[in-house]
Amino acid sequence: MSSKKVFLTDIKLIRSRARAQMQKGAVTEGYGADRKKVIEILNEALATEIICVLRYSYHHYKASGIHAKSVAAEFLEHAQEEQQHASRIAERITQLNGNPNFSPEGLQTRSHSEYVEGADLVEMIKEDLVAERIAIDTYREIVQYLGNDDPTTRRMIEEILANEEEHAEDMHTLLEELGKKGEPSGKKMSHA
Repeated sequence: MSSKKVFLTDIKLIRSRARAQMQKGAVTEGYGADRKKVIEILNEALATEIICVLRYSYHHYKASGIHAKSVAAEFLEHAQEEQQHASRIAERITQLNGNPNFSPEGLQTRSHSEYVEGADLVEMIKEDLVAERIAIDTYREIVQYLGNDDPTTRRMIEEILANEEEHAEDMHTLLEELGKKGEPSGKKMSHA
């Protein structure tokens, strides 16, 4: 016995629904997720990305020390990539007939990561690594939550997740390299 999948659909019904529900934009009856909850989750991810842009930008401008130039360039690259993530998330929120929340009011409380400036280059890198690790865990959870209910959003978050993993690895490598070059390890030296 052969078990072949058969694609059966009522194209007339699909056409009729498409015309009758044009005001819903990209959200069709086949959308399986809780749209309002997905928009809420995406607005938290948007806030996270905005906080990351701000933190990386601050680190870019405040980086100092013998190895600051190359590290500052890495901070700037990450800030730009986090801005691209924010743009993609805001676009998806709009596609889901939601409103991307760019309000500075409550930005920190909506964000998964924190805005911590860091006192020196090593502390800045550590704070960025912590933030990336938070994003990795929360984005992985979002991917699992979405499952097959919203494959478009899931794929977008998976792509952002992969980039956040690259960022974490970059920060980890920088920490290791600075330790080998004699930069402060982040530990306070006691002067007795």
